[in-house]
Amino acid sequence: MTANEENEQVKAEKFKLSDLWKKEDWLSIWGAFLVIAVAAVGVLSGLYDFSGAKFAAWGEGKPFLAVFTKAFGLKLALTFAAFAALFTAGNRLEGRKAGRFFVAFAGLFLLTCAVRLLSAQVTFNRYLEYAFWALILGLAVSNTVKTPGWLKPALRTEFYIKTGLILLGAQVLFSNIQKFGLYGLGIAWGVTPIVIVFMWWFGVKVLKIKNKPLVITVAAATSVCGTSAAIAAAAAAKAKKTDLAFAVGTSLIFTVLMMVGLPFFIKAVLIEPMIGGAWIGGTVDSTGAVVLAGQALGDIGGQVAALVKMIQNILIGFVALAIAIFFTTRVDADRSAGGKVGVSEIWHRFPKFILGFVFASLFFSFVMQPVVGVEQTNAVIKHLKEFQNWAFALAFTSIGLETNFKELCGQVQGGKPFQLYIVGQVFNLVLTFLVAWLLLSGRIFPVPTINT
Repeated sequence: MTANEENEQVKAEKFKLSDLWKKEDWLSIWGAFLVIAVAAVGVLSGLYDFSGAKFAAWGEGKPFLAVFTKAFGLKLALTFAAFAALFTAGNRLEGRKAGRFFVAFAGLFLLTCAVRLLSAQVTFNRYLEYAFWALILGLAVSNTVKTPGWLKPALRTEFYIKTGLILLGAQVLFSNIQKFGLYGLGIAWGVTPIVIVFMWWFGVKVLKIKNKPLVITVAAATSVCGTSAAIAAAAAAKAKKTDLAFAVGTSLIFTVLMMVGLPFFIKAVLIEPMIGGAWIGGTVDSTGAVVLAGQALGDIGGQVAALVKMIQNILIGFVALAIAIFFTTRVDADRSAGGKVGVSEIWHRFPKFILGFVFASLFFSFVMQPVVGVEQTNAVIKHLKEFQNWAFALAFTSIGLETNFKELCGQVQGGKPFQLYIVGQVFNLVLTFLVAWLLLSGRIFPVPTINT
């Protein structure tokens, strides 16, 4: 199947009860909820520890061999067993051959281990996320020795992405809004939708980029939080794998530049740390990079940057939901006969995994946290974090293994997507600074108190 055929919209089949255990969207929901349930029971009961493996940092004085402890080996085996069982069962329920998938998945998991190990190197980890290294390793294999046929059954990119996004949903807590109140909402939620709409208009109307899923994926990555938002937007808009690879790659490269350059500029022109921190939190794409850049401004700047980014992260689910509805009712409808679709057709086309993301977020925010408390909820989230990272790492390794440089370079389209990102990010920087200054300078509203 070609990329165009894969993304072509066709009339969806009517819903059948068997879709609940045979379709990828629903299987990703049940699989993610199973992981959530097992992790939560383990934390709340204290009987066992069900969490994903995390490679310890190495390099710059931290010995490489110290990574491979017995405890880490057991965690790694648990992570492989959990995901192998989860995704093999999903493939079998979809009617695929479980044996072929399991063997291929073992190979993919080993490659992803190499990615996670590489990204744990202290210097690499400081500047670039695992997604970058996953793409690089996958592209290196697919464009040199070629991806072997036996490995291809495991390249289920969308399955891994959807499962990871639902696990991410559990970590998006609405309680973060309370920590910075209306100030954080004004900066994070007031600016983001405007930037997305502006970038959509600029990309489609001004640059006339025909690949609309690419436009919305780049817009989400720029305006919300980089990799995670790009993944959610790409899945909601049914973007091609190369669209996602381009958006994430571009976002990561400019994240490094902004992480280093923005704090330096803020200090050079004597911008107040609180305003500077809010500016960083609203514009630097990666959460990890936001924390590092914010800390360069001191405790107040670091806390404000992290709070604004956490509040902004809450938008991921809403943005994905809005994109899914917009593409289903408007963009994809324009390609169908008559340009309109009915309510039932909207439901058929709507990516169901987004419901899982939203439900997980709402459940942890308004049920889990009030019932078991903040500390226990955060403990469960900590256990889920690495499973989410593994799911995304598997997805990006798969993208790299399925992509050739010629196809990836074809996304540039004469440099228009780069123009879209740069113009959008400049617009984002200007608008975010203006809003941050209006809210936090003390000229109009009282300056909020931040405990350091």
